[in-house]
Amino acid sequence: MTPEIPNMWLALPEIFVCAMGCLILCVDLFVSKQARMVIYWLSQVTLLGAAALTLNLLMTPAGMTFSGMFVHDSLSNAIKLATYLIVFFVFVYSRDYIRERGMFRGEYFVLSLFGVVGMMIMASASHFLTLYLGLELLALSLYAMVAFQRDSAQATEAAMKYFVLGAISSGILLYGMSILYGLTGMLDIAGVRQAVAGMAADDVVLIFGLVFVVVGIAFKLGAVPFHMWVPDVYHGAPTSVTLYIGTAPKIAGFALVMRLLVGGLEDLAVSWQDMLTILAVLSMAIGNVVAIAQSNIKRMLAYSSISHMGFFFLGVVNATPNGYSSALFYVLVYAVMSLGAFGMIILLSRSGFEAERVDDFKGLNQRSPWYAFLMLLLMFSMAGAPPTIGFYAKLLVIQSVIEVGMIWLAILAVLFAVIGAYYYIRVVKVMYFDDAEDTTPITASLDMRVLIGVNGLVLLLAMPWVGIIIDVCGRAVAGIY
Repeated sequence: MTPEIPNMWLALPEIFVCAMGCLILCVDLFVSKQARMVIYWLSQVTLLGAAALTLNLLMTPAGMTFSGMFVHDSLSNAIKLATYLIVFFVFVYSRDYIRERGMFRGEYFVLSLFGVVGMMIMASASHFLTLYLGLELLALSLYAMVAFQRDSAQATEAAMKYFVLGAISSGILLYGMSILYGLTGMLDIAGVRQAVAGMAADDVVLIFGLVFVVVGIAFKLGAVPFHMWVPDVYHGAPTSVTLYIGTAPKIAGFALVMRLLVGGLEDLAVSWQDMLTILAVLSMAIGNVVAIAQSNIKRMLAYSSISHMGFFFLGVVNATPNGYSSALFYVLVYAVMSLGAFGMIILLSRSGFEAERVDDFKGLNQRSPWYAFLMLLLMFSMAGAPPTIGFYAKLLVIQSVIEVGMIWLAILAVLFAVIGAYYYIRVVKVMYFDDAEDTTPITASLDMRVLIGVNGLVLLLAMPWVGIIIDVCGRAVAGIY
């Protein structure tokens, strides 16, 4: 049992980010438009400070605080550090984009940081109330960010759809939690686990509550058939916001799955394995097939995200520490790939022009062989082609279902991965074999050019260290037991 530590030091990173968010909001009131760059730098310092505080806690033994509602363990540390890194890149990629479109305001960074606090709380939640608090803090921040471009009817429509469907999914998840509370009399996740262990695994009411919990999780992760919000939100939101939505929250989604399904309901694994298997097959099928028909690259990447969540579920379906570590590795790799792909869209966009169509990448090799090569690495990695790290991520989750004897599911996953390779290769084809329609020089700040290069190359150059990364993921997942 994780010991209770009667102080708030374990939550110092969350307190720091929340306090800095409030400070940035106040500073924004007093700085001129010309001096607003200080808001950006304060936001980046906030992420670096939170990372330093989290690293300082690595040597602290696992423990709980706030009456057992908040847990500090290796899983929470790993997810928080990954979140800081991803959001740091997001801010660098977004800076010039939002400045050119009149969105460079303190609220953008404050909402992003409050979203980070929500993800941090989800990573450390050991109680239904804490988990729901973190989830809703993240969700409310995302709703506002999608509607951030107030003059855009498309963004406003996407935000409304996201808000309505997000509210429904939150209600479904909360209803599932309330059923579990009614059955067990517990709200802390460890208590729920102990109570469920003493109940019949085929209890109808228990399975009923589990169904609502799984549906709520599927909504938040955008898995089929609860995916209807994903393409509209990805397409309608400003690309800088889509970049944020499509990366760090996916890592937080892994925390949601681990805390609820594994930390609290692992004794019902036989039931939720079947549910997640159905979600995985549907997500891989619909996501990959429908993506083929998309001419808008943001919508294509939205359906790609749906299919990747299907592959992510393969690792969870394994229901062993090895499977969970494979799922964590997969979602981390996906976040890096998605970060680079949307970063390239931002790179090719400029004031008055959004590089949202696949055709906007025509002849990119003629305009910039370097950026074309980076996009090629990103697309090949998303398709799961060797020698990129995306290939190894897919291989691990497919191996995890083979380990539990689900050969048919592994075959389906390989089949859908082959189908999905088509729309990724189509982007490579237009970059290298079509003539450029737009010959405008590609300009970007030095830090943007450096980080997009690092983002793309890491998918290739990280291969020799895959074993170390997998080992880190394994140790992180072991912290939940």
